[in-house]
Parts: sequence; C-alpha cells; structure tokens
Amino acid sequence: MKTVTILGATGSIGSSTLDLIEREPEKFDVLALTANCDVAKLAAAAIRTNAKRAVVADEGCHADLKSALAGTGIETAAGPEAVCEAAAMGADWTMAAIVGCAGLKPVMAAIAQGGTVVLANKEPLVSAGDVILAAAARTGATLLPADSEHNAIFQCFDFDRPHGVRRIILTASGGPFRTKTREEMRSMTVAQAVAHPNWSMGAKISVDSATLMNKGLELIEAARLFPVENDQIEIICHPQSIIHSMVEYVDGSILAQLGPSDMRVPIAHCLAWPERMATPMAPLDLVAIGRLDFEQPDADRFPALRLSREALNAGGGRPAILNAANEIAVAAFLDGRIGFLEIAAIVADTLDRYGPAPPATLDAVLAIDAEARRLASERVKDCVV
Repeated sequence: MKTVTILGATGSIGSSTLDLIEREPEKFDVLALTANCDVAKLAAAAIRTNAKRAVVADEGCHADLKSALAGTGIETAAGPEAVCEAAAMGADWTMAAIVGCAGLKPVMAAIAQGGTVVLANKEPLVSAGDVILAAAARTGATLLPADSEHNAIFQCFDFDRPHGVRRIILTASGGPFRTKTREEMRSMTVAQAVAHPNWSMGAKISVDSATLMNKGLELIEAARLFPVENDQIEIICHPQSIIHSMVEYVDGSILAQLGPSDMRVPIAHCLAWPERMATPMAPLDLVAIGRLDFEQPDADRFPALRLSREALNAGGGRPAILNAANEIAVAAFLDGRIGFLEIAAIVADTLDRYGPAPPATLDAVLAIDAEARRLASERVKDCVV
C-alpha cells in the first residue's frame, strides 16, 4: 500500500484526491489529512479513510475537531507547526494543496522526508522555486506537478533528451473575459470574474484566470520544472481547454496531452505515477467537440502576462513579490474594495517599489512575501472604490 498525506484536504484539490483514493481504498493508507478550519469536512474525510491523524491549522478549531473525532482513535492536532509535523510523517506520497504561502513550510517538511511531493499550489515554485528545488535535490524527493498544464507537459516532455525540445506551449482558456475590451473589463463584477467557462475552481484562482495571472504564474512554474530556457515557453489561448499543454520538438513534432476539464485526471496521473489508474471520467468525445481553436493572448488587455514574464526573467525575489502582491490585490477585489483592472496595476506598482536581494532561504522568501504584501496593502487603500 502507498502511504498518503493530503495537505489541504478540504479544498477542491484535496476533495478530488480523496475521491480517487476512496475508489481504490485497498491501495492507499492515509497517514494525515490537514485543513485550515473546516472541521466537519475534515473529520468526515478522516473517518471515511481511517486516517491516522487529522490536523487543523487554526488552533481555535481544535476543540471541535477533537469532539468530532472522539472515540475514533484518530489523532488530532492544531496549529501551523502541527501541519508541518503532519507533513513530516514520512508518507510515500504527499499532496501539497494548501493555498498561499502558508503551504511553504509544510511543503519543505514533506520534501525533507525524500518521498514524492505533488505540487498543486503555485507558491512553492513561484515564490520559493530555487529554495524548493535545492531542497528536493538534497533529499532525493520527487516533485510531481498536479496543475493540469504542467502535468500535461510532464507527460509529453522527454527528460532524457531535453536538447530535442524546441518549445513548451502552455495553453490558456482565456478566462471569462477573453473577448472583452479593457473598457468592458473596467466594470466587471466579482460574480462575472469567478464564472470560469470551463473549470470549477475556487474564487481566487478563478479571478487569476480572468486576469490571466494564473497563466503568468504557470509560466514561472514551468521554467522551474522543465530544463528549457525562459523564452522557449510560450502561452496560447485555447478556449475549449481540451489540450492542456504541448511540447514541440526540433523535428517539428508536437506532443499534446488532451483530457476532460476535471482535476481528477492530472491528480490520478500523479497518484499512480509511474503507473496509471482509472478515473470516473467519461472518454473524450472528439466528434462532439468538433473543433479546437487557438488564439494569441493580448498582453495589452492582460498585463499580468507581461508582468509575469518580466518577473521570471529578472529572477531573484521578483516572482515572490509578483505572487504576494497579486494575492493581496485579488483579495481586495473579491471584497469589493478595488476594481478588476486595479489588480494588475497594484501588482505593477509593488514590483516598481520593492527590489530585495535574491532569497537564499525559505525565511528570506517569507520576509519578501510579507513586505510585498505590506506594500500592496498600502496601494489597495489608495484605490478603494
């Protein structure tokens, strides 16, 4: 049996992972499940999977968790350190799906054990890419990408002969505002921004899809994960979200990974890797799909693409600043405190105002993240609608 820990078990990625594990319970032994404070959902999942330990990051939720699991024999714990301890239990396979920089220390704790760590949140590779990759190299941990795009590239990329790769092609749905003008986007509401045409996702990542910042962050991730030059990674819009990404080789061949718009497909690939496992997805009906369209994304209408490319090329702490400022700006938009177009403007302003030395440790990354959030928060106050 493969031992498994899920960091962020009550979110959409965690729930999809649990769905797959519970379909083949004889193959998986769940060591730990963590959540922020969704006690009911966490306790139910721990009971269903007979997990060894359930952990909430919010210590104020611990009493409720202990009550919900009383008499089950399942250990409980609370607090950020307890989440790291759960990550360090030595699971063969760890799903890292904690949103935000709160997931960085648990990811490092899992990597320190040398097992397989599946990255579903962007912060490890965007904000702390060099630190994370160095840690994995030291411990021999295997990093697998759960993002549909990076998982697609992983399936198509020839790691034994990377010199044969001409370019990586990241596909983007274009989000709900793909055809909108800048003027039209100025008045877009939260409800419109989170209404993704193809995927069912959380509010933050849905807004990132609307600004195309998600694709900019994925650009940075891809540069960390795959041995190619930055300018060998391109982004194109593919509204149907059937091709999840492609790899082009020097002989002109392009390998593409196609699949349904359901995160259980890439998660299943990671969960069974290097084997395959069944999912409940119906086979793609290519005849019904009928056509696959592609467009060049417009960096003028979607400046997050330009900001991300610049941050990647500049390196150092720039990607961490980009990510932190974007999180603050998106949260302000979701709260109704700023307009949609101000998200990218706040990110750009924060990048202009802050130029730290390249971080060499996780603590240095977290310090850059904190300062970028402070600066972005100041800028939000100037933009309040």
